[in-house]
Amino acid sequence: MSSFISFDAHSCLPLSPSTSVQTLIRYKNQGVRYVSINVGMDFNPMSQIMAVLASFRKQIEESSELMLIDDWSSLEDAKEQNILGVGFDLEGAAPLLSTLDMVDLFSTLGVRQIHLAYNRNNIAAGGCHDSPQGLTNIGTQLIQRIQRSGIIVDMSHNSIRTSLDICSVTQKPVVFSHANVRELVEHPRNITNEQIRACARTNGVICINGVERFLGKATPQAFAQHCAYVADLVGVEHVGMGLDTMLNQAGIEDIPKNLDTQYWWPKEFYPKGIGVLSYLQPEDIPKINSELENIGFHQNERYMIFWNNMARVAKICWEKQ
Repeated sequence: MSSFISFDAHSCLPLSPSTSVQTLIRYKNQGVRYVSINVGMDFNPMSQIMAVLASFRKQIEESSELMLIDDWSSLEDAKEQNILGVGFDLEGAAPLLSTLDMVDLFSTLGVRQIHLAYNRNNIAAGGCHDSPQGLTNIGTQLIQRIQRSGIIVDMSHNSIRTSLDICSVTQKPVVFSHANVRELVEHPRNITNEQIRACARTNGVICINGVERFLGKATPQAFAQHCAYVADLVGVEHVGMGLDTMLNQAGIEDIPKNLDTQYWWPKEFYPKGIGVLSYLQPEDIPKINSELENIGFHQNERYMIFWNNMARVAKICWEKQ
């Protein structure tokens, strides 16, 4: 893997100020030069999100191996210095408090990627585990502000209708930062051919995740199969990586007290519960590279998947207007 640098469009740390961000060095050791880390979902209280942001930002600032990414030029600086660039993402519009100016605040704090609904419907958009709902008026306004604020619009966890609505109104490329192919594994978190094609038409990227429930098996072979499906459908220039790995740390629990987990992750779709999902790890990236090579992706195509496609989107979307 040493011949490649990689862009991981979405992975997770425990949402606690006690979490050590130094575990992200595991990504750096596998050639990753940018990783987007979740800092909050629709069900996380604002007090938790802000405490996590404060802690993560301070730890990154104090690390010699990590750099908080504000824009494209700072990512180029991180690459030149052989440092892991880190950005944050929000999963859902609830932390925006239905207030457009909150988008600018989160941008200032290092959020480089946002999607509007996490599994369930909210006032802005529809989630993939709820009754059909598309973008609302406030959702459309939020998309416009997100893009003006230098943030990538993500459609993971959204309903089919919401993602298609976003693709119809966007002014910039949009992405699925961690979403797999429904034709290969039937699950409402996976996306249809229609969604894949709509995303590609925006010049966007579909980033395959490493979650066993959505891959079928948490193996490099399964990951490569989903990459190949998207490449065959819309072209390799629209394929990326967003492992969605959960880097658990001993003794840290981050689920809000009294959260109804079966509401957010319905038992019919997560029969063993969300806490027992298995994931591909950063150390699996070289194996994914080898498997992609084995099934016929040449070096330039693998570079596109691991870096260039999401870098193209980031360079466009991180420019503020």
